[in-house]
Amino acid sequence: MTAKPFVIDEYVRWSEVDAAGIIFYGSYVRFFELAETELFRSVGLPYSIVFDKYDLYLPRVQVHSEFHYPARLDDHLRVAAYFGRIGTKSITLNVDVIHLGQNCLAADGHLVLVATDRKALKSKPLPPELVATLKPYTLSKGDARAFLGVAAA
Repeated sequence: MTAKPFVIDEYVRWSEVDAAGIIFYGSYVRFFELAETELFRSVGLPYSIVFDKYDLYLPRVQVHSEFHYPARLDDHLRVAAYFGRIGTKSITLNVDVIHLGQNCLAADGHLVLVATDRKALKSKPLPPELVATLKPYTLSKGDARAFLGVAAA
């Protein structure tokens, strides 16, 4: 299977814009989390199963975002999530938010998730089975954006 990003479409909602009608920067975190959650669900591993099956949590230790084009109320966005890196104990999830009306990158970012045991929250190795399941969604930003048909920022 060729690696590809997981994609969902979403609209900018009233609660996500500021007084100028432009999306509030913090609203992008909702898009990032939505794409992340649905990516895991799409491979048959909703977080409720991941946590119980592998006896771990995947807390975020880093959230980074950059903004390129101002999305406004009711703009149609495509949110693409893909793994930039799957290490021994952590996962870097990249997210691109494409403004479909302008066919440009509205925002992009990444999340770093660390595998921890559920009691002490100490880091632990990612289970090989989990890594194998997520591998088909691992690709470079350039390859992901080529697949999505949008130029890099």
